[in-house]
Amino acid sequence: MGFKDAKKQLIVCLQSGNVLHEARGNISTKNFLVTGQTSITELIDIIYQSAGPSYSSSPHHFAAHIDVHIIRCRHRGIPWYIKWYFTEPDCVFISVHH
Repeated sequence: MGFKDAKKQLIVCLQSGNVLHEARGNISTKNFLVTGQTSITELIDIIYQSAGPSYSSSPHHFAAHIDVHIIRCRHRGIPWYIKWYFTEPDCVFISVHH
C-alpha cells in the first residue's frame, strides 16, 4: 500500500470512528489522540495536508506481516509524528504526538 491509499484509508477510518489505540507504557506522551490533546478533526487536517515525502512504512516489530505507516510532517509550524497500522476495518494508532 502506498502513501495515497494509506492516507485515504486512514481518513476514512477516522471519519467513521474505526479507531483503536495500541497499548503502551507512555501513552500520555506518545498518543495525543487517546489523551484528548488532539482531536480527530485536527488529526484529519494534519494527515490531509501531509505530502508523500513525509511518509514511510515498515513491518511491525512484533508481526512482520503487518505494515506500519508513519507520517512525519509539519503542521502550523509544529513537527508531527503519526504512526499506525490497519486491522480491517480499523486503524490502530501507535503514536500521535509532536
